[in-house]
Amino acid sequence: SLPPAALGAGDPRTGRRPPFYEPVHGSAPDIAGQGKANPLAAIGSAALMFRWSFDRREDADLIENAVESALAGGFRTADIAAPGTRTVSTSGMGDAVIAAMARLSGRG
Repeated sequence: SLPPAALGAGDPRTGRRPPFYEPVHGSAPDIAGQGKANPLAAIGSAALMFRWSFDRREDADLIENAVESALAGGFRTADIAAPGTRTVSTSGMGDAVIAAMARLSGRG
């Protein structure tokens, strides 16, 4: 899954570009409610929103670095798991990213 952002043409009056943020992946109804979905694309889309819509680059960097830290820590959802990595649920991956954010920001 990818965390894309679609930014429209700039408004000549304000300079603002209308955004659209959406993780690219299928709906996967076969695993709905089972805690198997990978939340990283949605988390990455939120980082892009902080960067491009809210001009909060530091927050975007924190989110992106926390995702990298969780992955470096060996956390994986089943769809990206490999030998030697820790397989976690959707919420487990989210918790790993949140813990990394707390650690990286000095709050954890």
